[in-house]
Amino acid sequence: MPATTDNQSSFLNRISIRRNQVVAMENHDLELEDLELFQKHVADRFSHILSTTAGNITDPSSATTESPSAAQESCTPPLLSISWFRNLLDTYLCCEAEFKAVLVMGRDPTQFTKTPLDKLIPDLLDRSVKALDICNAVTHGVELVRHWQKLAQIAVTALQQTTIGEGQVRRAKKALNTLLTSMVVDEKENANSNNHGKSTERSWSFGRRGGSGNNNKDRATGNFRSLSWSVAKQWSAAKQIQAMSANLAAPRGGESTGLAMPVYIMSTVLVFVMWSLVAAIPCQERTGLATHFVVPRQLGWAQPMIGLQEKIVEEWKKKEKKGTAGLLEELQKMEKVAQSLVDFADSFQFPLEEEKAAEVAMQVEELADICRKMEEGLVPLQQQVREVFHRIVRSRAEVLDLLDQVGKLSTPVPY
Repeated sequence: MPATTDNQSSFLNRISIRRNQVVAMENHDLELEDLELFQKHVADRFSHILSTTAGNITDPSSATTESPSAAQESCTPPLLSISWFRNLLDTYLCCEAEFKAVLVMGRDPTQFTKTPLDKLIPDLLDRSVKALDICNAVTHGVELVRHWQKLAQIAVTALQQTTIGEGQVRRAKKALNTLLTSMVVDEKENANSNNHGKSTERSWSFGRRGGSGNNNKDRATGNFRSLSWSVAKQWSAAKQIQAMSANLAAPRGGESTGLAMPVYIMSTVLVFVMWSLVAAIPCQERTGLATHFVVPRQLGWAQPMIGLQEKIVEEWKKKEKKGTAGLLEELQKMEKVAQSLVDFADSFQFPLEEEKAAEVAMQVEELADICRKMEEGLVPLQQQVREVFHRIVRSRAEVLDLLDQVGKLSTPVPY
């Protein structure tokens, strides 16, 4: 995103220069201008994501044939695809850098002790801590997706042989069954969770259910305990998002033209990014995620974000009852093709008819393409999530340093 980077650099240089030199314009007017520019950049960046998003993610029930616009979609990332999330995280990092410049650079720290910042800043710091938990959960979720990709690759390798025999089909079927079993939510477990009013551990997500009675099942699913993430049973990604958005209210009256507005904007961007990641990547307990996050429609800068949110909510509602492991576009395609190949394996007879062989070859190539995209994109995506994590930590530390300075200034000097 070169244009975005150039705008960000220009914006940061502008603030730095103007706040360190004498200017004729009043400080208040300068601040208003900076705030307006920040809002414009947020709107422009999310408008760019919305305009370059290639439609909705693939419906698993749809046909496998390529659409006429496939060439165009190869240049514009589909909604909730790996490349789409990489753009989203880049956008977050750019917005966060500009926000920090508006909030911190050349700022008198005593302003943080005055209304409304005296309440908004602690809320922002608390929201940041919750976002760090989400980043950790998503990082482990991406690791799980990488494991699924390796299982799919086993099936691809087996079925790409020149002659497909029973041995290759059995190997592919075993890998794909392991993949699908680990992706499916145990609906009975969900029902028990809802009836008893508490969350339970998800076998598809972190595979941590123990007991000698599950030994055979562990072997069938490839024993996913090595991918487990130590987290409390009651931890819920959906509840974490809900807690992040609980105190999120748009500034009113005079507060809408002060520092309260960029704090609200950045908090909204943070919640939206974390919400999107949780919707797409396997995370523990996401029930009701679509109802936890609302952005006021009257805010101009929020319109493209609302447009993206509506698309994601639409996809979530379509798949919420199907027990899928996440809305990541590549995962949706992988699940569909894997199920189709398992059906083929169940009815396999040697020798394979020429027409059936051609059909299977097309599906195997589609699965191979998904594996290639995951192989190329998942590690960089995981690194970006970690970069977001470390950026949040650093920015939070800088704000805490400023608050510490205020505390020292207000401490009486002993004589």
